[in-house]
Amino acid sequence: MERFFKLKELGSNVRTEIMAGITTFMTMAYILSVNPNTLTAFGSGATGGEWYPVFLATALAAGIFTIAMGLFVNFPVALAPGMGLNAYFASVILSSSATGHPVTFEIALTAVFISGLIFILLTVTHIRQMLLVAVPDGLKHAITVGIGLFITIIGLKNSGLLTVGVEALNDIPKGKFTDVAFFETIFHMGSLDNPGVQLALIGLFLIGVLMVLRVKGAILFGILGTTLIGMLLGSNYVPTTINTADTPWIPNLSELQFMNFDWEGVLSTGLISIVATFTFVELFDTFGTLVGTANRTGVMKDEQKGKKIVGKAMLVDAVAVTGGAMLGTSTTTAYIESAAGVAAGGRSGLTSVTTGVLFLLALFLAPIVALIPGSATAAALIIVGLLMMQAVKAIDFEDYTIAIPAFLTIVFMPFTYNIANGISLGIFSYVILATAANVFGKGKYKVHWLMWLLAILIVLRYAFIGSQG
Repeated sequence: MERFFKLKELGSNVRTEIMAGITTFMTMAYILSVNPNTLTAFGSGATGGEWYPVFLATALAAGIFTIAMGLFVNFPVALAPGMGLNAYFASVILSSSATGHPVTFEIALTAVFISGLIFILLTVTHIRQMLLVAVPDGLKHAITVGIGLFITIIGLKNSGLLTVGVEALNDIPKGKFTDVAFFETIFHMGSLDNPGVQLALIGLFLIGVLMVLRVKGAILFGILGTTLIGMLLGSNYVPTTINTADTPWIPNLSELQFMNFDWEGVLSTGLISIVATFTFVELFDTFGTLVGTANRTGVMKDEQKGKKIVGKAMLVDAVAVTGGAMLGTSTTTAYIESAAGVAAGGRSGLTSVTTGVLFLLALFLAPIVALIPGSATAAALIIVGLLMMQAVKAIDFEDYTIAIPAFLTIVFMPFTYNIANGISLGIFSYVILATAANVFGKGKYKVHWLMWLLAILIVLRYAFIGSQG
C-alpha cells in the first residue's frame, strides 16, 4: 500500500492517510441528506425525483468517483454531487413546471450527462484549461460568492425563515396605467411559531457554535444534533417513524434510476442555456478546488508535476459528471471540503479511497439519513452559503473594471434565482468595461478572444431565448 500510493515519497503513512480520509468524510457527509432533500423537491417528489433513488445515487457517485480519484490520480480530493448545481438542477425543474415546456427530472439528468460529455471533450483537447485562463480571477471568485448567496436563499426558503409573497401596490399610477395591475414581490421573515422554523434556528446556531469551537465535521454533527433535538421535541418537528420499505437498511440497488434519461424531451425542450450553465459553473468550481487542494498538498511546488496531476484529476472529475448523471444525481464534482483532509495530513490517494469507502458504507444507513428533517439540512445550506461567501475577500472592489462585473455576477444569481443570469451579466459587462478602459487609456486589461466569443453567445442567448431560457 505504501508503494502503490507513494506514501514515503509524499512524507505520509497509512494511519495518517486513513485518519485524513475519515476527516474529509465527516466534513462532507452532510451531502447524503442535503442532496436527496434538494433534488426531490424541496418537498416530497415535487421535482419528479424520489428520495431513496437519489440517496443511492449520491452515495454511489461519491464513493465510486472518490475512490477513482485516489486510485488513478493518487490525489487527496473527494467528489460528490455539488452544492449550488444541485440547487440549480431543482430550480430549473420547479421554475419550468408552469411553462409550455416543462423540464422534467429525466430531462435535467440528460442535460447534466451532456455537460459531462462536453467536459470530457474540453479536458482531453485542453480547451478547458484555456477557458480557465480566459476568465479573470475576480469573476471566478464572484461566481463562487453568487452561488453561495443562491444556496443561502434556498436554505432560508426551505427552512421557512424566509417567505416570498406577492402583494398589490397601494399607490397605482394614474392615467394610461389605470388598467394595469401593479404588484411587487415582498420578502418576509417566516413565522417563529412554525416548528420547522424553530428547528432551523436551532440547527443554524448549533452548527455555528460547533464551527466557532472548530469542531471537525461541524456541519454533519450539527445536522445530526438538530435531528436529535427535533426528535426529543416531538413529531411536529421530526417524524420518528422509519419506513424500512421505502428506505431499507440493506441497499436495494434495483431502486436506482440508472440511465434515467429523456432524449426526446431534451430535443423538444431546448436546453442549450441549461447545459451551458451546468458546464460553465462546474468549470470554475472544479478548477478552484483542484488547484487550491494541490497548493495545500505542496504538489504545485513542482509546476510541471502539479499541472499533470491537476489535468488527470480534471479528467476523473469530467467522467464523474457523466457517471453521476447515469446513476441519477446532479453534477458530481470535486469538493473543497477535501482541504480538511489535507489539513489532517492527507497527501495521497489513500485519503480519497478511505473517504470513498465510507460513502459506500453509508448505503447501509439510509433509514437514519431519511429521518433528517428538511429544517436541519436547510440550516446546513445557509452555513455552506457562508463558506462560499468567503471568496469575496479575493475580489478587488477598488478596481471598478473588476468590481462592477463581479457585483453584477453576485447579485443577479440570488435575486433572479438564476445562476446563468449572474454569469452572463458578469462576463458581458467585463468585456465592455475592460475594452473601454483599454481604448481610453484607463488601464491595460486582458480580454481573451474566448471572452468575446462568450459575450456574443450571451447576447444571442438573451435575444433569442430570453432571460428564463
